[in-house]
Amino acid sequence: MLSGGIFKKMIIFALPLIASGALQQSFNSVDVAVVGKFDSDQALAAVGSNGMIISLLVNLFIGISVGANVIIANYIGRNNEQGIRRTISTVAILAIISGVILAVAGNIFARPILKWMDTPADVIDLATVYLRIIFSGMPFMMAYNFGAAILRSMGDTRRPFYILIAGGIVNAILDMVLVLIFDMGVAGVATATVIANAVNAFIMVRLLIKESDPFKLDIRSLRIHSAELKKVLAIGLPAGLQGMIFSIANVFIQSAVNSFGSDVVAGNGAALNFEYYCYFVISAFAQAAVAFTSQNYGAGQYDRCRRIFRQSMLLSVSCCAILNIIIFMYRHDMAGIFTNSSEVISYAASRISIVLLFQFIASSYEISGACLRGLGYSMTPTAITIFGTCLFRLLWIYAINPAKNYECLLWVYPISWVITGAIVIAAYIIITRRLFNKPPLSLG
Repeated sequence: MLSGGIFKKMIIFALPLIASGALQQSFNSVDVAVVGKFDSDQALAAVGSNGMIISLLVNLFIGISVGANVIIANYIGRNNEQGIRRTISTVAILAIISGVILAVAGNIFARPILKWMDTPADVIDLATVYLRIIFSGMPFMMAYNFGAAILRSMGDTRRPFYILIAGGIVNAILDMVLVLIFDMGVAGVATATVIANAVNAFIMVRLLIKESDPFKLDIRSLRIHSAELKKVLAIGLPAGLQGMIFSIANVFIQSAVNSFGSDVVAGNGAALNFEYYCYFVISAFAQAAVAFTSQNYGAGQYDRCRRIFRQSMLLSVSCCAILNIIIFMYRHDMAGIFTNSSEVISYAASRISIVLLFQFIASSYEISGACLRGLGYSMTPTAITIFGTCLFRLLWIYAINPAKNYECLLWVYPISWVITGAIVIAAYIIITRRLFNKPPLSLG
């Protein structure tokens, strides 16, 4: 990350991340497809519409794992092996704590949140079952994600991908077995996902235990180091809060969608799967931007930091736009993967035409925000997101779209992306002009 060409290295770094994200999302997508094809539209709605709630509770801790990525990468740039060891020890305990918190909170708040979101009566019982089982397996998901953050800070995005291949195969096989043979429906696909996450976690922990020093996970010496904890949280909490803010706004949007009935909920949930896949392209280059920027800033290489911003933005926008256009061109066939209902397919196609087609615009704030976090400025993109996305989307729901028109509701996404992106890019330009004339900000 600290020498040579950037463009090719970013692609090599990002491709396994894109594949990893797609595989992790495939756990839910296979769930949606299996119940949509072999169960009912209500089961499809129950599984497909829960992504917003899962994101709401999970994103805070996923953001903290981003903080771990930044701090370890910065220590690598400074050749601080002791700092790397302390951070890995701290992160391991954070993974355990966050997984337990999510398991408890998810089981307690699943049904109250679904009721608050006006989930249709013919969907809510199935949705509650799915959510409670999924959240029971959160300790496994957190173990994998925090472990993957450690590996990615080293520039290793391939082994997390290989681990997810194993989990994806397990999930797909168990989905078919538990639904088609044991007729477990929603409970079956949720159980399959939890078991697959457990496989991912087991392999990740075993790999880190056998890793070479200073990246080795030493179970016997695990403890929280206060200095590293503060640094991880200083970067990770704002990143997690930003993810939660997006999720809060999207939960309100999902609540508005729920008011249109189970067919709209099912179609909307099916289309969301494609948005998640496209978002992983943006997310991969954003993670690359964080890791590359943090290491190079730690080494005082400002010119490379500038090049990282430009090239990661170009890669994210172009790659996501290509994928957006391809899915849009075949939107009805794509939606047909998840359901046989023509009405559900039409609602899915509407969302693809309005939201997914313009998703590449989200690169504007994701990449610039990632570069700011790599420089140690994590709260800035979070604060902008609160005003540029969350508040605007709530205004749109309750003031601009009071007639509750589904298509009009969906336009809030591309418009909010443009507003937020313009402000975050401006913030990046202003901060870097001032920052690159000073000594490097110490993250370690």
